[in-house]
Amino acid sequence: MQSTDLGSKESGKIWHRKPSPATRDGIIVNIIHNTSDYLPKVLRFLNVAFDSSGDCLIAGDHHGNIYVFDLCGNRFNLVQRTAQACTALAFNLHRKSEFLVALADYSIKCFDTVTKELVSWMRGHESSVFSISVHGSGRYAITTSSDTAQLWDLDTFQRKRKLNILQSVGIQKVFFLPLSNTILSCFKDNSIFAWECDTLVCKYQLPAPPESSNILYKVFAVTRDGRILAAGGKSNHIHLWCLEAKQLFRIIQMPTKVRAIRHLEFLPDSFDAGSNQVLGVLSQDGIMRFINIQTCKLLFEIGSLDDGISSSVISPHGRYIASIMENGSLNIYSVQTLTKEINKPPPPLVKVIEDLPKKKGNSGDLKVKVTSGRVQRPAKSRESKIQTRILKQDLTGSLEKKENELSDGLNKKRLQILLKGYGEFPTKYRMFIWRSLLQLPENHTAFSNLIDKGIHVAFLNLQNKYPIKSRRLLRVLQRTLSALAHWSAIFSDTPYLPLLAFPFVKLFQNNQLICFEVVATLIINWCQHWFEYFPNPPINILSMIENVLAFHDKELLQHFINHDVTSQLYAWPLLETVFSEVLTREEWLKLFDNVFSNHPSFLLMTVVAYNICSRAPLLNCKRKDDFEYFFHHRNNLDISAVIREVYRLLDTTPTDIHPDSMLDAFVALTKGQYPVFNQYPKFIVDYQTQERERIRNDELDYLRERQAVEEMQAEVDQQRVEDEAWYQKQELLRRAEETRREILLQEEEKMIQQRQRLAAVRRELKVKEMHLQDAARRRLLQLQQDQREMELRRLDDEIERKVHMRDREIAATAKDLEMRHLELESQKRLYEKQNLSRNQEAVAKEMKENADAYRQKVDLEEHMFHRLIGTDQTQNQKIHKLIEENLAKAEQACLNTDWRIQALHKQRCSDLHRNECYQEIAKLLRKNRKKEIEVLNAMMEGEAKKWEEAEEKDFHLKSEKKTAALSDASRRWFLEKEIHDAQHPCDKVVPKCRDEQVASGCLPRASQLNDISEMESLTQISLNQRKMHWDAMEQDLMERVRNLRQRLATQAQNRCQTPHLLAT
Repeated sequence: MQSTDLGSKESGKIWHRKPSPATRDGIIVNIIHNTSDYLPKVLRFLNVAFDSSGDCLIAGDHHGNIYVFDLCGNRFNLVQRTAQACTALAFNLHRKSEFLVALADYSIKCFDTVTKELVSWMRGHESSVFSISVHGSGRYAITTSSDTAQLWDLDTFQRKRKLNILQSVGIQKVFFLPLSNTILSCFKDNSIFAWECDTLVCKYQLPAPPESSNILYKVFAVTRDGRILAAGGKSNHIHLWCLEAKQLFRIIQMPTKVRAIRHLEFLPDSFDAGSNQVLGVLSQDGIMRFINIQTCKLLFEIGSLDDGISSSVISPHGRYIASIMENGSLNIYSVQTLTKEINKPPPPLVKVIEDLPKKKGNSGDLKVKVTSGRVQRPAKSRESKIQTRILKQDLTGSLEKKENELSDGLNKKRLQILLKGYGEFPTKYRMFIWRSLLQLPENHTAFSNLIDKGIHVAFLNLQNKYPIKSRRLLRVLQRTLSALAHWSAIFSDTPYLPLLAFPFVKLFQNNQLICFEVVATLIINWCQHWFEYFPNPPINILSMIENVLAFHDKELLQHFINHDVTSQLYAWPLLETVFSEVLTREEWLKLFDNVFSNHPSFLLMTVVAYNICSRAPLLNCKRKDDFEYFFHHRNNLDISAVIREVYRLLDTTPTDIHPDSMLDAFVALTKGQYPVFNQYPKFIVDYQTQERERIRNDELDYLRERQAVEEMQAEVDQQRVEDEAWYQKQELLRRAEETRREILLQEEEKMIQQRQRLAAVRRELKVKEMHLQDAARRRLLQLQQDQREMELRRLDDEIERKVHMRDREIAATAKDLEMRHLELESQKRLYEKQNLSRNQEAVAKEMKENADAYRQKVDLEEHMFHRLIGTDQTQNQKIHKLIEENLAKAEQACLNTDWRIQALHKQRCSDLHRNECYQEIAKLLRKNRKKEIEVLNAMMEGEAKKWEEAEEKDFHLKSEKKTAALSDASRRWFLEKEIHDAQHPCDKVVPKCRDEQVASGCLPRASQLNDISEMESLTQISLNQRKMHWDAMEQDLMERVRNLRQRLATQAQNRCQTPHLLAT
C-alpha cells in the first residue's frame, strides 16, 4: 500500500510507482495531509465526491482546503481555500469543471476547478447543509439541512423552490432518483414521499414500515435504475422497497455485531443495466460490508476495527471506492481487486487425473483425489517420495478442446451443457458469458474512429421515425447505427437496422463499444446472406425457412399458402426484429443465450419453431391482418417449449435442407481493425447512394428556391409593411401638423392675451410711474420749500448775527471814539504821530471791508453751486430714465426679432425635411417603376398633376412666406418708427440739458447726448432705405404672383379642352 502526504504542496503526483493493490484490502493509495509546522498536525478530510466520469474526485478537509484528484492522470491539485470547514460536496454538474461546496456558515458556493474562481454564492439555509443531490442532467441541485430543503437552478444559481416543514418533523434526506425527474423526500417519522421535479406534484407516498420492525430510517440508497430503495438506521435490519410496486419486498438482517448502519450505497456494475445487486453497508464499527441483496451473502468488506471508515463514496462506473477513515486520511480502493475472487470464472470442466508412481510397498494405502481446476497431489508418505504425472490426451481431443476453449477460461461445450440443464445463463454472469461466446475483440481505437465521424446523415432524423422517450437511449442508438453505417455503406440504407439493433442498444446502453461489436458479430454470423437481394428481403434465407417448415409441418405451410401468407409475413418480421416484438425481456434474453451458444442456423430454426409452436392460433387465423398482428405482437407462448422445439428441429432436419449446410460457422471479429463487410450487391447500394445524393441535391435546390421565394415574399411583405408604415407616418405627420397648427393658434391666442395683459401691466406701471413721479415732484417741491425755509432761517440768523455784530461794532466804535477823543485830547502835541495812526485806521477799515465783501462773495458762490448740483442731479436722473426705457425697448425688439428668426428657421427645417421625404418618395417610385411599368404608365398623368400641385403649393408657400416676411419687416419698421418718434421729445429735452450743463461746466455729458442723437438719425436713415427696399421687393413679388396665376389659368383651360378634342 502506497501512502502520499500532501503537506504544503498545491499539486503533484498521487503515487510515485504503479499501484498494485493487495487482494486482501484492495487499497490503491492512502492520502494524508499533515501541516509543515514545527509541531505538525493532521488535517482531517471531511467530505469526498466523484465527478460524472468516475475518474476524478474532490475532497475537502476541516480547514477548507479542497483538492481535486485525477486518478487516470495521477495528479492532484489544490483548487480552493475556503478558510472554513465544508459540510457537503458535489462534483457532477453539467459544467464538468465546476463543483458545489456547502460551508460551515450555512452557505453554498460554486467554484471552477480550472480557473479556481468563485462562480456563484448561494444563501438561504439557517442551519448546516449535510447533503447535496444533483439531477442527472446536472442542471438542478437539492441542498438539505435539518429544517429545510431547497431546489436550485444551476444555470442561474437561483432558488426555485423551498421545502418547509414543522419543527417536530425533521428532514432525514431529500434527493433525486437516478435517470428520472422524481424527488424523494425522507423524514424522521419514516414517511417517504415522491415528487415530480418540474411541477412538484406528489406522485406517491410509500406505506409505513411494519410495526414489528422498530427502526427509524436515517440512511438511504437507490439503485442506478431507480427501482429499489434501501433504507437503514439504528438497527441491523435493512429494508428494501420496490418503488415501482411501492411496497416493502425484503428485510435483510445483518450480523449481530452490526448494531447501527451509518451509510448505504449500491455498487454499480457495467453489465447489470442499472439494477445493482451489491449493496455496501457501513456500520458503527467502521467496517463497510458489501452484500448481495438477492442471495443475501457477504461478498467482501473494507476497513477494520483498528482503522475504521467514517464515510465512503463509490464512483459512478464502480471502479473505485473513496473512503474517509476515522483518523482523517483518505483511502482509494480498487473494486476490481476486491471482487477478483468473486468474479473469478468457474473452473474448467476438464479434470486432471494424477497418476501414482510405482513402488515396492503396498499401494493400497494411497488415496487419489479427482478435482477440477487444479491438480491436487496425494498425501506424501514419510518413508518415500511419490512422483506424479499428468496423462497425455490424443491430438483429436486437444483440437476439440482448443476449438471449445473461449477467452477468460470458459469452455463452450460446458456452457452448452449448463444451458441445456438450466435453460439460461445466470443473470449476473450473462453479459460476461456473451462476451466470451462472441469473442469480442474490444477494439477501442477502431470504434473511436467510427464514433468520431459523427452522426450519419441517414440517422439525423431518427427520432421522427422511432420516437423514443429516453433521450439518452436515442443518442446511443443513433451513435451505434452511425458507427455501423460508417463501417459499411449498406447499413445506411437498411430500413430494419434500428429494429435489429434496438434490443442490444437497450441492453448495452452503458457500454457502446460492446453494443456495437455484439451487433456487428450478429450481422456477420447470424445475418449471413441477408443482403444478397438488397433492398428486398433475403429470399434465399426465407426459402430455407419455408423448406424446413414444409418438411416439419406441411399443414401449416398449406394454411399459409391458402391465405396468401408468404414467408415475408410469417418469418421476416421475426428476423428483422430478432424476436424483440414478440418476446418479453426475460424470454428474449433466454432465447439469445441459446442463439449465441449454437450455430448461426439456430436463429432460422427458431423462426420455424415459433410458427410450429403457434400452429393452433395460426390455423384459426383467416385474415391477413390477423397474421400481421400475430407476428408483430406478444403472444401467450412458452419460450422454453420453443427452444426445445428448435433443438428437435436441428436434430431431425435432413442435411439437404438443413440451414447448417448453407451457413458458415461462427467467425469472430478481428482484433485491431474490424473486418470489411461487402456481402451485398454493391452496384445497387451505389445506385441508391447516387439517387439519394441526387434527391438530396434536388431537395437542397428546392429548399434554396423556396428560401429565395420566401425571401422575396418577405421583401414584398416588408415593402408593404414599410409602405403602410410610411402612409401611417404621413397620416401621423398630417395629424401632428394639424395638432401643431392648433397649438400654434392656441399659443398665438395665449400670446395675444399675454400681450394684452402685458399692455395692462404696462399701463398700470405707467400710472404707478406717474404717481411716483408726482409724489417725487411733490416731495422735491416740499424739499425745495424746506430748503428755502432753511435758507430764510439761515438768512434771518445771519441778519440777527450781523445786527448783533453791528451793535457790538457800534458800541466798540463809540468806545473807540471816546478813547480817540481822549487820545486827541491827550496827544495834541503829537500831530505827526496822530496822522500815522489815522492812516493805520484807514488801512484797517479797508481790510475789514474787503474781508466782509469776500465772505459775502463766498456765500453767494456756495449757494449757486448747491443749486447747480441739484439741477445736475435732476437732469441726470431724467436722462438715465430715458436711456433705460430706450434699452428695454431695444431688448424687446431683439427678442421679437429672435423669435421670428427661430420660427423662420423651424419652417425652413420643416421644408428641408419635407424635401427629403419627397426625394425618398421619388427614389422609391424610381425603384418601383422598373417592376411595375404598366402601373406607372397609368399613373403618369396623376403624378404630373400632383407634382404641379406640389409646385404650385410650394410657390404659394414661398409667396406666403415672402408676404409674411414683408409684413414682419413693415411691422418691425413701424415699431422702430414709433420708438423713434417716442424718442424725439427726449431729443428736445437734451439741448436744454446741454445748455444748462454748458452753463455749469459739464461738457462731457453734452458730448454723449450729441452721439446719441447722431446714432438715432443714422438709424432713421437706414430704416428709410430698408422701407424703400421692401416696397420694391413687394412690387416684384406681386408681379410674379400675377404672372403665375395667369399661367395656371392657361394650363387649366388647356386641360379642359384636351378631353373634348379626344372625344371628338
